[in-house]
Amino acid sequence: MAYVFEPPAQPSVAVANSDDRLPVRRIFCVGRNYAAHAREMGKDPDRDPPFFFTKPADAVVDSGETVAYPAQTENFHYEAELVAVIGTGGRDIAEEDSLAHVWGYAVGNDLTRRDLQLKAREQGRPWDWGKAFDRSAVIGPVHPVAEVGHPDKGAIRLTVNGEVKQDADLAELIWSVPEIISILSHSIELRPGDLLMTGTPAGVGPLAEGDTCKVEIAGLGAIETAIGPRA
Repeated sequence: MAYVFEPPAQPSVAVANSDDRLPVRRIFCVGRNYAAHAREMGKDPDRDPPFFFTKPADAVVDSGETVAYPAQTENFHYEAELVAVIGTGGRDIAEEDSLAHVWGYAVGNDLTRRDLQLKAREQGRPWDWGKAFDRSAVIGPVHPVAEVGHPDKGAIRLTVNGEVKQDADLAELIWSVPEIISILSHSIELRPGDLLMTGTPAGVGPLAEGDTCKVEIAGLGAIETAIGPRA
């Protein structure tokens, strides 16, 4: 058998303190997982069942790279997020067993074409054009659990050109990492290389050409993204 054209390269993210790369299979994102952010998006933060959207694996961008201001938007937003990386797959995972399936954690930035997302939401349509565009998932180096444990509290902070825009604590997550893993696994089989972007705190806002966006999470370091000219 031969492919009719060359298969795409395997998307991957960096591993902290290593030359190794971690292959990315899928990217799952949790919507409105901090109460204050739910309120700023005009939604009730009650603990309803979580909902998910996805990004393509090849949307990943390493820290330090420049991301062009994307096409078809006039309201391009940052979203600081904790990323959990699955290392052992499974389905119907019990919540108490969930953390055994995590390989490591990273700092993430869920870049969003907010105007397209909100228009789709108003029309009852999928969020893909607002969330799943090229180079929309900035993912920092993944820190193995053996080195950092399982972060469930600590600062998560985002700055734009040095000005603090988001400043919260991981303890404020509505749905914890173990709960997210268990809930997802009862719907979809998780496998190694699945990335879970766990939601963003309040304070989301716009980026402009020439901006530098930095995200920090206690114990996981920082990532930085420069915003280039419009694509």
